[in-house]
Amino acid sequence: MRIIILSIFLVITCCLSSCQKEDKSIIIKRQDYHNAIDKLTEIMVHDIFSPPVASRIYVYPNIAAYETLNQNSKDYQTLTSQLNGLKALKINSDENKINLNLAALIAHFNVSKELVFSKEMMISYRDSLYEVWKGTNPKEFEAAKNYGLEISEQIIKWMNKDGYIETRTMPEYNIYSDDPSVWQPTPPAYMKGIEPHWNKLRPFILDSASQFKPVRPPEFSMDPGSQFHKEVMSVYKINNDIREKGDDSEEIAIARFWDCNPFVSVNKGHFMFAEKKITPGAHWIGICKIANEKTDANFAKTVYTQTKTSIGIADAFISCWDEKYRSNLVRPETLINKQIDPEWLPILQTPPFPEYTSGHSVVSSASAEVLTTIFGDNFEFEDSTEVSYGLPTRSFKSFKSAADEAIISRLYGGIHYKSAIYEGKKQGLSVGKFVDQNIQFLKK
Repeated sequence: MRIIILSIFLVITCCLSSCQKEDKSIIIKRQDYHNAIDKLTEIMVHDIFSPPVASRIYVYPNIAAYETLNQNSKDYQTLTSQLNGLKALKINSDENKINLNLAALIAHFNVSKELVFSKEMMISYRDSLYEVWKGTNPKEFEAAKNYGLEISEQIIKWMNKDGYIETRTMPEYNIYSDDPSVWQPTPPAYMKGIEPHWNKLRPFILDSASQFKPVRPPEFSMDPGSQFHKEVMSVYKINNDIREKGDDSEEIAIARFWDCNPFVSVNKGHFMFAEKKITPGAHWIGICKIANEKTDANFAKTVYTQTKTSIGIADAFISCWDEKYRSNLVRPETLINKQIDPEWLPILQTPPFPEYTSGHSVVSSASAEVLTTIFGDNFEFEDSTEVSYGLPTRSFKSFKSAADEAIISRLYGGIHYKSAIYEGKKQGLSVGKFVDQNIQFLKK
């Protein structure tokens, strides 16, 4: 009897042991990809990256993930030979044996950690997931890891040839000029102009940084009756009228919601510190996430939408910054303080770069155009992107209506003239349409 019981016990033990050792497939869903992007955003806010640099940090990890997922997809085209300088990738692994969703996420991590200052934050987050995946299915994890690294290392080599590294050693912007029309650093930090050489970066799809060069801003003149003087006085009057309405006015709510200035400086006594915020590009990456969640997009579509949107954002910044340092136009705050009202302050803190064209106008218009091509017009959504920064949710009837609000926010905030925002809108629309018309993501 004891022998029979012992035999049964051994059989049960062996069965349990066998079940425990059985590996499960590693499931990677949309939320896992969004979590990776959210972690990247968190690190960028921590590190305080400028808006143009932030756009670069978003786009390359997305492209790495997209390419890892879609070398032989039935639904999506590879971007090789479509994006400037991106040649066919060398693939040694057997893609049919790879968990491609997992490999794409690993590729995203591998590229993103190379782009941030606080690399250890990304590595720590990545390694915590690695432990879970290894514990779930070590063979599947290793195969996906090798494939993801194989693709992403080639994306990194392509990335490192975009001109960014060379711009790190180029001269700072020369701010000294007696010309009253030329941009000057603004209070309270009086920072030098950021990224004056951004137009030297290789665009992703544009022929050149100046492909959608906008018309010149109105000729500088502070003579009453001139177009430029009218625009200066419009900023001054609109901001004064808004202040009279009080801090809870709709215009101030709009200005603050779309501020997206990572360089806001706060003075307390003898100390100055940065109030950390997301960039304009990060706000639209967040809107892309909201659209994916609302439509219950699968993993592949999530990567596609984030990639297409981030390419539009990145080229929009290259296009915009090309004009900023060409026209090199003075900000409203500088002129109003010197020639109209020395005590005047804009509702938003003026960011540290020339005025024309409005970066948020260019980027928002480009992003809205791209997102509309994916999700359609009249796509209603609740924008909760700024909730974690203490701002309430705002509702929009479409991506383009959200972009229009972002555009007018620059006038409400007192940091841009009308020409900069409306010509910036045209510039961004041109970039967004060009991205849609000249990159084939979907197979016919």
